[in-house]
Amino acid sequence: MAAQVMDLPGTPSDQVPEILATGRSDVGALFISMAEKHPEGADAEYLRWHSLDHRTEQMRLQSIRSTLRVVSTPACRDARAAQSEQLRDTDHVMIYFFRSVDGLDEFNALSDGLRDAGRSPFILNPLERGVYNVSERAAAPRAKAGCDVLPWLPVQGVYLLIEQGEAVANDDLLAVDGVAGTWSATAQSHPFATASEGQRITLCFLDDDPLRVAEKITPVLQRRWQTSAAIPQLAAPFYTVIPWQWDRYLP
Repeated sequence: MAAQVMDLPGTPSDQVPEILATGRSDVGALFISMAEKHPEGADAEYLRWHSLDHRTEQMRLQSIRSTLRVVSTPACRDARAAQSEQLRDTDHVMIYFFRSVDGLDEFNALSDGLRDAGRSPFILNPLERGVYNVSERAAAPRAKAGCDVLPWLPVQGVYLLIEQGEAVANDDLLAVDGVAGTWSATAQSHPFATASEGQRITLCFLDDDPLRVAEKITPVLQRRWQTSAAIPQLAAPFYTVIPWQWDRYLP
């Protein structure tokens, strides 16, 4: 898949002022929910419900620009470069791209309405929920599509990097084959959040198989942590949920 992106013609969008002048990303905040697998093994049923009902309903909110759901398989767990005790059981990650944190109020109101209508049959044990302010966006030139539109790129998965302490530039990650681009964001205090204020999250958007990328990115991350004060909390590959193939990637 990465080779297909590399073969795309033309000049990358982020190098063309005329393209950038037509529009930049209005996503300013992320809400990221991280949870364990279903206690009774009903993960496929959960993904079906969430994708066809709950996640789809969120798009009626003007404050939400995009969403992305990813899953960790047993092979993904084995390929992790780091995991804290708190986040080691993370198997499901749901990412909402908001225009601003103000949209979380209507997001919560919609969730309440769906629950009251009997539309929330599944609950996974949450490990961490974070409200993040987007701080950096960058796209690999070979991907051609600009950094502003990465949330809409048809990715095979993401490599999720959560760190405490010093913020580190992501140039080393962008150089890894299979990483089409990165977004970084910093956690803020919020009533809906349990993530520590100041925690930094980086989403690596992948146009290659997450396990292949994990193999290549691990030594890059090890050097990153050896040469900076950043402390890893989670560094892990995840597969994108494929519609109507709910059992394709499961914990």
